[in-house]
Amino acid sequence: MSSGHHLAVAAVAAVLFLLSPPPPCAADPDDERCLSHLHQSLSDPSGGLRNWTKAAFSAPCDGVFSHLQGVTCNNGRVYKLALPGLSLGGAIPPELSNCTGLQSLDLSANALSGAIPPELSALLNLAVLNLSSNALSGAIPRELAGCAYLNVIDLHANQLSGPIPDELGLLVRLSTLDVSDNRLSGPIPVLLANRTGGGTAAVGTARFNASSFAGNKGLYGYPLPPLRKRGLSVLAIVGIGLGSGLLSLVLSFSAVCLWLRATDRTATTPGEEGKIPQLMPDY
Repeated sequence: MSSGHHLAVAAVAAVLFLLSPPPPCAADPDDERCLSHLHQSLSDPSGGLRNWTKAAFSAPCDGVFSHLQGVTCNNGRVYKLALPGLSLGGAIPPELSNCTGLQSLDLSANALSGAIPPELSALLNLAVLNLSSNALSGAIPRELAGCAYLNVIDLHANQLSGPIPDELGLLVRLSTLDVSDNRLSGPIPVLLANRTGGGTAAVGTARFNASSFAGNKGLYGYPLPPLRKRGLSVLAIVGIGLGSGLLSLVLSFSAVCLWLRATDRTATTPGEEGKIPQLMPDY
């Protein structure tokens, strides 16, 4: 066989290799575990996750493409998970932390309940966390401060309670924060409400304004009003007034009784002063 023929065969093989599709990426077991546990934890009354099947979990990503509703991939890993407004119920499973390539998580406007898992702190690349407009309860996990790349935290319109963790103020990339309309209490962390001094326009402004914290009756401190000392309620004032009036009435009645008793004793004491005149009238 001539050398020219060998060269021709090699050239054809090279062309076929370049034109052939790349071999499918092996599914990441962490992503598979993450998505399967999330699917098991959610109720889906509207059928928005009808294509979330076990077969799809085994290979959720094909490069940058995914067959799964709400899943965006990058380099064969789950990069973004967006499932807003699907009427999803249930709880957020701690196994969601297995999607370690996740940079954006949006589960807003659903009917999720239960606590925010502190295990989400394992999502070290997470930049956007939107869990707003659900029925989540419990405390805001201080462990979220471990997600150093977070620049958006939206937790508004839930039932979260307790204080805002001071540690969230250490998230230097945080540019958007909304914890309004919850049941939070206590002082707003100084590092989340501090006045910035960079530039003339920024002097005296807060890192986050009052709208980020509104709708939490127990929260106080800048940029919200300071803690107000609780005065007496209307019922307490009415009760005090009625009690004072009743006490005055009892004391007055007691005083009259004592005076009448003293007068009666004086009238029955033997002596000239205490005698009733026995003079008969003249006719």
